[in-house]
Amino acid sequence: MTHNTLERSTQQTHDVLADRLDQAAHAQPSRERPRDRFPAIDTFLASTSRHVAAATHLLPQAAHRHQGDEEQIRALRVAGHNLEIALARTKAKLYGEAHAVRLTWPAVWSEVDERFADYWRCEDSVVTQLATTLSDDQADELAMALYRAELRAPTRPHPYVPHRGVPGRVARRICVQVDKFWDTTEGRMVPEPVRPHNREADGPITQYLLADPHFVEEADG
Repeated sequence: MTHNTLERSTQQTHDVLADRLDQAAHAQPSRERPRDRFPAIDTFLASTSRHVAAATHLLPQAAHRHQGDEEQIRALRVAGHNLEIALARTKAKLYGEAHAVRLTWPAVWSEVDERFADYWRCEDSVVTQLATTLSDDQADELAMALYRAELRAPTRPHPYVPHRGVPGRVARRICVQVDKFWDTTEGRMVPEPVRPHNREADGPITQYLLADPHFVEEADG
């Protein structure tokens, strides 16, 4: 049972991504249409890459601020990294990169299934812990922060670039621009993330986590 916007939106995201994973794993090309698996797999890769990049950046920050379990936070980061590696291998297999030629699709999807399940166990653990410490308003703000971060996140997996601190922020900006270029060039569809409900404006937690303050100036008296 979910209790706040953060829990609901992350569960909805999980359900959407799990459905896209199932569609991607069962997409089969034909002799007449050899690229039929591309749309389903690309959609899964883009939406999952966005979520993992955003969640493994913001959720640990929020958990640290609220004295979250360090082991849970570390496990989420490790699971996110491992899932990104699996997604990168999937992309390499899809586009015929030389180092992925010997990989079989059953092996690719087996690894993705395992990493995907492990990642969501870790994310659910952190979100459940946060739900016990955040007020409803704070949960709303964090859910919106996560949504906005996904909109700005890379659309391809980048497991080996920095993910934290100033190097991580710089790397993400570069990856986003490179991914946008290739998405446009390849005509790749990138679906919008799940948008949280019951949220009209960004509050202080959202602004803090995104390093994007936009405080309203007081009117002159």
